[in-house]
Amino acid sequence: MNKLEFFKDKQILITGHTGFKGSWLCEILLALGANVIGYSLETNTSPNLFSILELDKRTNNYISDIRDYKTLLEIMKKEKPEIVIHMAAQPLVRESYNEPIYTYETNVIGTVNVLQAIKETNCVRSAVMITTDKVYENKERNEPYTEDDELGGYDPYSTSKACAELIIRSYTRSFFNPNQYQDSHNTLVASARAGNVIGGGDWSKDRLVPDIIRAIFEKKEKIILRNPGAIRPWQHVLDPLNGYLVLAKKLYEGNKEAVGAWNFAPEEDSCITVENLTKKAIQTMNNGSYHIQKDGSKHEMKILKLDATKAKTKLGWKSLMNIDKSLDWTFEWYKSYYNKKDMSEITKNQIAEIIN
Repeated sequence: MNKLEFFKDKQILITGHTGFKGSWLCEILLALGANVIGYSLETNTSPNLFSILELDKRTNNYISDIRDYKTLLEIMKKEKPEIVIHMAAQPLVRESYNEPIYTYETNVIGTVNVLQAIKETNCVRSAVMITTDKVYENKERNEPYTEDDELGGYDPYSTSKACAELIIRSYTRSFFNPNQYQDSHNTLVASARAGNVIGGGDWSKDRLVPDIIRAIFEKKEKIILRNPGAIRPWQHVLDPLNGYLVLAKKLYEGNKEAVGAWNFAPEEDSCITVENLTKKAIQTMNNGSYHIQKDGSKHEMKILKLDATKAKTKLGWKSLMNIDKSLDWTFEWYKSYYNKKDMSEITKNQIAEIIN
């Protein structure tokens, strides 16, 4: 990462900081010496990484809804963040079928609220808006999507994030245009597209690795696979978070070429099927078994791959872990948790290997 000095003492707002990715990002930034401000709903799983790491005591912790513009604006005026990383979302495809209105309100209006608050406060120099790898109009093709491919989506979650991308683009052109940078404004904005993130500390429902963990360690039953042939770009959580921080730094330093959309994705050999990942997980842990119980009631895409060439060539970012190392680190974390080890130390050690 080589960011040890840059992030020290920076005021950084993370929305969605109580979630799985948000908690890892808080821990990274605390390790880098940043002052972390968090804005999010309460945690919605038990256990959860946020509580395990006691991040409520180590951040400026605000529990509120991203749909509440007035409260968000008040907090931003009070805390005056220099960098914003917007991660707050309804992040689950299958849940979006059950709660489409909530999904659109959170992912679309929530994005508008963050951008408008940035516009009104004039303190933010760098804004990284997190969307998803699922923003593309999926053609069920085997070729990876690039940032210039058509936006779209089938399910409410995917389309809500595609809508967020259009909003980010509009605000960038209308209010944070890089051509007017340092004349009419001092803020540079980018969006980051990554997904199918794995790592220790995720207990979300309807995600493969948490489902595997619950089946093996809690329910003592077979793992159920709904969509065994689906191909996804699996990556360890530290890889895209590394990318978000590289991007935040570039924007803060006034690099106008960093404005726009960015894919953060693993290498091609990490794009494997759900069934193959499950087999690797069982082999890694030397425990577990599975059976296939297909469920076509809620459409989920069959093939999804991203091309991260732009991030590699223009940001100098690269994926640091292949699928085997990602699974090793992920299940090492969970085994340590269920063996009642010091998870703060385990988490910090994994971060330290990437930061150094």
